[in-house]
Amino acid sequence: MFRRKKAETTYELLVDGNKIQVTRKRIKTLRLKVNTVTKKIRVSCPYRVSEQELIDFVQCKRSWIEKHLSKKIPSAKKELPINYVEGDRIPFRGEEYKLHLRIGAKKTSVRIEDQAMVLASKSELNKEKKEKAIHEFYRTHLKNEIPKLIEKWEPVMKVSVNEFGVKKMKTRWGTCNIRDKRIWLSLELAKKSPELLEYVVVHEMVHLHERLHNQRFKNFMTLFLPNWKELQKQLNGRID
Repeated sequence: MFRRKKAETTYELLVDGNKIQVTRKRIKTLRLKVNTVTKKIRVSCPYRVSEQELIDFVQCKRSWIEKHLSKKIPSAKKELPINYVEGDRIPFRGEEYKLHLRIGAKKTSVRIEDQAMVLASKSELNKEKKEKAIHEFYRTHLKNEIPKLIEKWEPVMKVSVNEFGVKKMKTRWGTCNIRDKRIWLSLELAKKSPELLEYVVVHEMVHLHERLHNQRFKNFMTLFLPNWKELQKQLNGRID
């Protein structure tokens, strides 16, 4: 008999005037994160922790939260080349994870363990194969997350996306084929925060209302994502 995994649950909790996004999941300890760009506060919480224990945890971190909320948005910096060696910092979901290489696995795989990205393989891999494995991890992540965002926004925006895809793009974060109602998203978005991924998905879906980047397009963006200009600045890239 197989035991079904308990589904993750996400909800909002108001603590000391701050909105906290709580996700209850199968983990051992409480984890707190503050996005200095969107000012969103997230807590990953074990199922066993009571609501009061959760509130007490957030309150005891109040000064740390306020410190991070007051941080200015850092200017975009050029990404340094990654050599994919032990200890390298690998970007994922707006954060950086220390790369751990493990030899002796049955097959090549990539997973997140706490603040580390673990690349396991049967034997030692060269740089190209390690990069390919991590890019496949990125692709799988995006193919899991993008449908959720499309499903979320279709009824709100009153549009329908027939198909989406993920591919490497050098100069764009996304594209939209209006006739076929197909959107493509850049593989690089796996490195960005969930808010920026959502921004690009919404941006491309707005093109199903308006092809050009004119005032009508901007009005739609403001209607659906009031803070879209801030997100665009943070992304600091070209959107078409």
